[in-house]
Amino acid sequence: MTNTLNRQNKLDRRHFIKSLGAGILLSSMGQHGIALASSQRKVGVALVGLGNYSETILAPALQATKYCELKGIVTGSPSKIPKWQKAYSIPDKNTYTYDNMHELANNPDIDVVYVVVPTSLHLKYAEIGANAGKHVWCEKPMAMTVAQCQQMINVCRKNKVQLTVGYRMQHEPNTRKLNSYALEKKFGQTESIITRAGYAGKGFPQDNWRMQKAMGGGAMYDMGVYPVNGARFLSAMEPIAITATHDKSHPHIFKEVDETTNFTLEFPNGVTADCATSVVKNYNLARVKASEGWYELEPMSNYSGVSGKTSDGEILTAIRGMQQSLQMDNDALAILGKGPILVNGEEGLKDIHIVQAAFESVAKNKRIVL
Repeated sequence: MTNTLNRQNKLDRRHFIKSLGAGILLSSMGQHGIALASSQRKVGVALVGLGNYSETILAPALQATKYCELKGIVTGSPSKIPKWQKAYSIPDKNTYTYDNMHELANNPDIDVVYVVVPTSLHLKYAEIGANAGKHVWCEKPMAMTVAQCQQMINVCRKNKVQLTVGYRMQHEPNTRKLNSYALEKKFGQTESIITRAGYAGKGFPQDNWRMQKAMGGGAMYDMGVYPVNGARFLSAMEPIAITATHDKSHPHIFKEVDETTNFTLEFPNGVTADCATSVVKNYNLARVKASEGWYELEPMSNYSGVSGKTSDGEILTAIRGMQQSLQMDNDALAILGKGPILVNGEEGLKDIHIVQAAFESVAKNKRIVL
């Protein structure tokens, strides 16, 4: 695992210097990041929202990071605080509610807020964190609309803090390797793409936010960014149009949100991506066909076990450890001035532009130019 991280960090540094230049990194850090870089302490993280993902994935993953430390929590459920304090030795002064989260500005223990709340609330708490002078890590999808994404970018830029989106797949080594194949054209010119991500089920209780349109529920927001971002990242191309349809098999359950969305992304030079996402069907594949071969990941979006193969016989075995640990360490290295920002706010905005266009395509029953 250490060797994998070292190789990845070296690759990321070379790519960053080549594409952006070292000066941009320093200017993006802000005084807080520069001060951290000169110290030996880890990046202090406060989790904003203590739901299942924070409790069962992010908090354990933080314990396996090299450059991060869980230092604080923000929750709307005070009853959860004692359990978290006991489990992670969090002092009273580092526990917050949503109402007093702005007081993070006075807490030097915390460098980053990781926003892990329903999608419709991402902007609100990202703004509070940025205005408190804290770097912002935001779970996917970035926000509900392109306008909200831009507002998040603007407030972070104004406060000279970094903004990254929690696309763990862009930190996962096998996924990054396939991206390098596209950039280097190892298998020739991309000809077609398949990306699909979803999970089987029959929905949640109607009061669950994932069943509510206004909160960011439904397949396209919840899982759709995997095939969207996967098609873009694994082909190293940007789509120019989208055509989307909804498949309703449980209309009595999914009254407000989509349960399955199928969509075709059109790229330059006639390249197309066959994409699908669902919260009632199992999907988990990314495959790129090129003029001189192919490469794929299956599964492509699991928390663990992401593996793949190529037409020339290469087998990409799953990494050990947690993808989220890699993600947070890479984001911490960016804050420390020791690596690039791998997934910035602009990347998240591009995907939300496509998600919004998918719904427009369904509503108008037509192809939408991006």
